[in-house]
Amino acid sequence: MLNLNPGTTVLQSPNNVRPNISFHFNIFPPFSTVKFALRSHYASPKTSFSMLKAKRREEDISSQPFDIEMDDDYGDDNEGYEASSGFRGREEEKNYDKDPEFAEILGSCLDDPEKARSKMEDRLRKKRNKILHTKTGSGTPMKVTFNKFDFSNSYIWFEFYNTPLEKDISLICDTIRSWHIIGRLGGCNSMNMQLSQSPLEKRPSYDAIQGANVNPTTFYNIGDLEVQDNLARIWVDIGTTEPLILDVLINALTQISSDYIGIKQLVFGGSELENWKESLTTEDAGYSVHRI
Repeated sequence: MLNLNPGTTVLQSPNNVRPNISFHFNIFPPFSTVKFALRSHYASPKTSFSMLKAKRREEDISSQPFDIEMDDDYGDDNEGYEASSGFRGREEEKNYDKDPEFAEILGSCLDDPEKARSKMEDRLRKKRNKILHTKTGSGTPMKVTFNKFDFSNSYIWFEFYNTPLEKDISLICDTIRSWHIIGRLGGCNSMNMQLSQSPLEKRPSYDAIQGANVNPTTFYNIGDLEVQDNLARIWVDIGTTEPLILDVLINALTQISSDYIGIKQLVFGGSELENWKESLTTEDAGYSVHRI
């Protein structure tokens, strides 16, 4: 049941009800006004002078060289770095990891050690001229032996401690060549030793007639120097039996062995020497011939 109260206001239709709803999409307050002040392009003289002075100071600082001190350890670890061009790397260093010959030798060490050793010896023989020897000569005296030596037809054998280099072989050849020239000219004649046999307390004198009447000694012929690894030999035909000419050679080789290249032994005579192989006649096998 609906009770009407006379004191109340007239009812309005629901369609006439308009709720007071406001929609505000901009929940943030509006931006404040920004004002730009336009300045002249020309600054005051005081400001321009200070800016120019600061700019000059920066240029002076940038132009001054900086000395950077680096520890020795740092320098060793950073080889190949240059300040002007950056990191260049070690251009001159050879990459031995890409050496196929050396890689083959290392690869055969476990499977066949003897084969690897033989290849290494061949490599050292071929490149022996590029190997630096820290020591030349030997403090051990050179051993000299005679094995059925014939003055008219015999070999002289050399055994070195190490494989001789080109400069060592050149020195040996020059010595033998000089020895042969002196002997061929009759310089090693023990029958005419007037000065060495005269007393030292007297004034030396020389009898030309006596020297001319002495039987001459002539070095007839000599072969080429053959080298095979650390061994060498040379054929000689001295002709006359003259021990003095051998003493001259031994004295010269003794000094060479002490100062330049160590000679283990010097053998006069004999048709063969231990480790000498007649079948090795190629340079790849370590054989070479040098003309005297």
